[in-house]
Amino acid sequence: MKKGKVVAFFVTGNVHKFHEARGVLSKYNIATAMLNLETIEIQADDIETIAKASALDAVTKSNMPIFMEDAGLFIKALNGFPGPYSNYVYRTIGTKGILKLMEKNNQRDAYFHSVVAFCNPNKKTEPSCFDGRVDGKLAYEERGEQGFGFDPIFEPEAGRRETFAQMTTEEKNKYSHRAQALRKFAAWYRLSF
Repeated sequence: MKKGKVVAFFVTGNVHKFHEARGVLSKYNIATAMLNLETIEIQADDIETIAKASALDAVTKSNMPIFMEDAGLFIKALNGFPGPYSNYVYRTIGTKGILKLMEKNNQRDAYFHSVVAFCNPNKKTEPSCFDGRVDGKLAYEERGEQGFGFDPIFEPEAGRRETFAQMTTEEKNKYSHRAQALRKFAAWYRLSF
């Protein structure tokens, strides 16, 4: 493993994701640079398939070793909806729309699933993928001002009753799906580069 600091290039236009990633990766002595690059986002039923396609597109456009992250909220009572379509659902109906869909349903089990995909232009291989999952429940109302996306309506199973949006980034990174995937990526990246 390299002793000094290494750099990882994160392709994202989401500054909140970037700050979460930077917080996790810094603990592994990895500096994180943000690349705001338009990439394709295919429609698929699998988060890993989406992350891989986006990473391959990003590495082709940037010709740099990059990583990307894709995530989804899976609600048991809605047969996993919105799942891999979470970004679109958030942009169209948001947290209020999800709460409306769930207003007469007491089955609140849900989970977030995240996949980090790394791709290197110098190696002709499939992207390397790392995943994370956090189980929890949907809140009955939005709570909190932190975070982004569906954070105000998701309570992780962490022995606490707070939503992700009621936690600081550092607190959220103790439990989140994204932080789990990033920790796996960071451990591998330190050994590989």
